Amino acid sequence: MFDRPFYLDKILQFKDSDFIKILTGVRRSGKSFLMKLYREYLVDQGIASSNIVYINFESYEYQTINTDKKFRMVLDKLLPNNSDKIYFLFDEIQLVDGWQKVVNGLNTSFDCDITITGSNADMLSGELATLLSGRYIEILVYPLSFREFLQVNEIAPDSRYVDQAYSEFEKYGGFPSVVLADEKIKDTILQGIFDAIVLNDIAFRSGIKDSVTLKAIISFLADNIGQLINATKIANTLKSEGVSTSVPTINRYLELLEAGYLFYRVQQYDIRGREFLRTNGKYFIVDSGLRRNTIGRREGNYGNRLENIVYLELRRRGYDVSVGRLGDKEIDFIAKKLDDILYVQVAYDIPSNTHETDNLNNIKDNYKKILITGRYQEVNQIDGIEIKYIVDWLLE
Repeated sequence: MFDRPFYLDKILQFKDSDFIKILTGVRRSGKSFLMKLYREYLVDQGIASSNIVYINFESYEYQTINTDKKFRMVLDKLLPNNSDKIYFLFDEIQLVDGWQKVVNGLNTSFDCDITITGSNADMLSGELATLLSGRYIEILVYPLSFREFLQVNEIAPDSRYVDQAYSEFEKYGGFPSVVLADEKIKDTILQGIFDAIVLNDIAFRSGIKDSVTLKAIISFLADNIGQLINATKIANTLKSEGVSTSVPTINRYLELLEAGYLFYRVQQYDIRGREFLRTNGKYFIVDSGLRRNTIGRREGNYGNRLENIVYLELRRRGYDVSVGRLGDKEIDFIAKKLDDILYVQVAYDIPSNTHETDNLNNIKDNYKKILITGRYQEVNQIDGIEIKYIVDWLLE
């Protein structure tokens, strides 16, 4: 067992507050593990086990609890017979229809601390938003970062094996079960995670019967990471490959892929006009290993793979990320956090011209601008733009 202090600290920031803590993110990213870590922390702090009500709705014991009525019946049996604060921990709660009303009732009626997990973004919309408006905090959980990857593998950040470790991280990704597995079965586990996300969290829960089209869209997105695309382009490509579908269907499937945290859509932002564009966006996948598995474990496309890793790390660091548009030039990422802005260009290798740094220098403000490379460079800056090797940047 290993720690994930980055996320546990976020949970502890809101311990014993009025906020319901909601851990969201793709399946198998470690949400259930964090719930167990939090439960262990509570026990270590002297909280009586009877006052920690933990339910995993995917477990054998509770997998038949799928309605609010059954949920209440179970809770009635588990509530402690004292007046001390109760800690409710509900794992994969989206499997229970009507869970929002039950959670709202607990929050209103008891002196309690509530933490829940879910693998679908739709759980944060509709009734939940109405019932719990302003009373919950979302903590988005991602697969392991590179720093966490090193920690799990007991590799020091200054070790001579760090570059080799990055190659493995880039190839197989950061799902904890994959990182901890023998290399011979990593791809098998990744395939299992992919099937669980696509078939259970997306297709089954949304009533999709046409899994062929859904998987074709996923393959297209995974193979075109970092490219500006839209539903019409996808439809035309699939049609040329013998998969008949429509633009409205593709738009619906794209929304479901985002709701299942498999892909993230990034909008274009016009830097001069200071507005988001409604044109093509870019899609990034939640894990580099999952991308490789989805496209048949092909190599190549190093630049886009690097861009995907940078995007995910920016999200982990709490940035809102968009793609910059400056006239006919593109800025790979505009990362915003409160009043801080970071402009990022990504290049696997520095080109012979100054195209990448010129784009950044065309932005006439004083916010930080960096170029991240996939290969180590002897230079530290070009025309005032700081050059950062991906491994060094990930470990900052």
